[in-house]
Amino acid sequence: MKTRYKAIMVAALLTTGACKKDSEFLDVPPKQVIPTETLFSDPVLVLSALANLYSRQLDFSSLDDGWATFVDFSEAFPSENGSSFFVQRSGWGYGEWGNWDYTYIRELNLFIQRASASTKLSDADKSRFLAEARFLRANFYFELVKRMGGVPLVTEASEQIQDPLTLQKPRAKESEVYDFIISEAEAIKDALPTNADEKGRATKGAALAMETRAALYAGSIAKYGTTTPQVTLPGNEVGIPSTLANDYYTKALAAAQQIISGSAGAYALYQGQTNLSENFAAIFYDKSTKNKESIFIEDFKIGTQKKHSFTVNDQPYSSREEGSDAGRLNPSLNLVEAFEKLDNTYAPLATTDGSGNPIYYTDQKDIFAGRDARLAGTVITPGSTFKAQPLDIWAGYQLADGSVFSSNDASILRALPGTTASVQVIGNDGPANSKELRTQTGFYIRKYLDPSTGSGRRGTGSDVPFIRYRYAEVLLNACEAAFELGNNGLALTYINQVRSRAGLTTPLTELSFDRIVHERRVELVFEGHTLYDMKRWRLAHIVWDGTQMTVADLKSNIGSAKKRNTQPYGLWPYKYYNPGNPNNGKWLFKEVRPSLVTGANTFRLGNYYSQISNDILSANPKLVKQPNQ
Repeated sequence: MKTRYKAIMVAALLTTGACKKDSEFLDVPPKQVIPTETLFSDPVLVLSALANLYSRQLDFSSLDDGWATFVDFSEAFPSENGSSFFVQRSGWGYGEWGNWDYTYIRELNLFIQRASASTKLSDADKSRFLAEARFLRANFYFELVKRMGGVPLVTEASEQIQDPLTLQKPRAKESEVYDFIISEAEAIKDALPTNADEKGRATKGAALAMETRAALYAGSIAKYGTTTPQVTLPGNEVGIPSTLANDYYTKALAAAQQIISGSAGAYALYQGQTNLSENFAAIFYDKSTKNKESIFIEDFKIGTQKKHSFTVNDQPYSSREEGSDAGRLNPSLNLVEAFEKLDNTYAPLATTDGSGNPIYYTDQKDIFAGRDARLAGTVITPGSTFKAQPLDIWAGYQLADGSVFSSNDASILRALPGTTASVQVIGNDGPANSKELRTQTGFYIRKYLDPSTGSGRRGTGSDVPFIRYRYAEVLLNACEAAFELGNNGLALTYINQVRSRAGLTTPLTELSFDRIVHERRVELVFEGHTLYDMKRWRLAHIVWDGTQMTVADLKSNIGSAKKRNTQPYGLWPYKYYNPGNPNNGKWLFKEVRPSLVTGANTFRLGNYYSQISNDILSANPKLVKQPNQ
């Protein structure tokens, strides 16, 4: 019986600068079953099969589900009924974040074998297709090793079903999986196009971006794993010897420098807007060729099945375009206060003076003045606008005696003390405890929101891409690797480029590990890095230690890599009501822990590597269990 191959023309990627057929990927939804020999004789059909493989790449975060993968680790609060478990649980299960999708690996291996055996494809087409499939396989193994540690390295697949015993393979060492990813990137990079305008398909830049990140992770685990010796296995399926750290850092720096030098394409920090905050936000929605920052993306296209509802779910309530969808993802004050001042110092937002008295502001925006421009490019703060709609964020009136005069909904009008006319006493956008779809922290997400008209409608949706690799991260990877290798001068040149783009124009002259941790947090938050950065530095059990936070905890040690971050806080604005007082009508702010926040994030040593389920262990007795589980 002839082998047949299921080729699915999915809405998988939108390419630029490719062949004419490539650009039609997102417009062609039909499915068809094609004989293998036919499929691998036609480059257009091969491309359709490859599109299916691209569409199944694994990411930690996603725009497809709208918001939920971003609400964790106390960087945000979930303003949706039914999702309060995020802030009420006290930790994560051992199986959290796990994956063991060897079906996908088998299909990648079969694609590579069949494309290799094809006699009908041109040498150029075959070379690129094979390099792309090997990139996808290496990138997927990277996602597995980040989650699971060492996994069986399977690089071949039989056309026929084999004896199950022959399929049983032991776990490779964690270092061996990283070595495979790095070696694959080196092997395929020159077979891929050098084109900074190609985003949805693998390029030389994407291969090197994968390599620098993977090598950096391996180096960190080797170095900082010494602080958690109990998070290892005797066969090194989990844990990397510290003696390998510098070699990995050297490889991470070399791969990053190839991108920085331009040898992989003309990548650069995005500089498309004059307003620095909008410029940062536009990195994620500007799909024009002037955006040279994104290197490899998951793309979407309006009018196809490949679109998402991130803006529908997370737009500010008062600027929503239809229905009641809005406001689910509320960044925390913990995150907001991490954005430093323009003089390179850390400080909490000034809510009180030295004597503990409230500070009164004429304009809500004044409390955020003089901060890193990435703050307003990542978070919508009180006093902001979105889609030219001013936001209405305030929690009520503060009376002269210190009491609060408010309600739970802007539609409920009340007469202020000493008056008879009923007025609005809370913002239409919140904050109010347990009021879903409005902010409960005082903030809305800005990163990934689509400013295009219609993007907040269910029927239209958005095609803002999810960026898997971008140039700013490459610079930060190079900075960290150079720092770990003792070359602080070189490291400073890389980090200062990223900071200068954000308006921090006084260059750093000294560098520390804390600075590197901080810079990655504010630059890359909500992009799928938070968990894995904390894991590879072996900081996760320290910052998420299960201890309930106080306001003093919140406001102290900003900029420390080990700062506790177990519960999301908010910042609530109040209008001051005291007729005749010079501060009447001005704004004051209070640090608030939303009432639904009852749990405190607890990261156990057993969470550093996700659990291998019992059914997988039973099917393959050669596998060893994770430590501390």
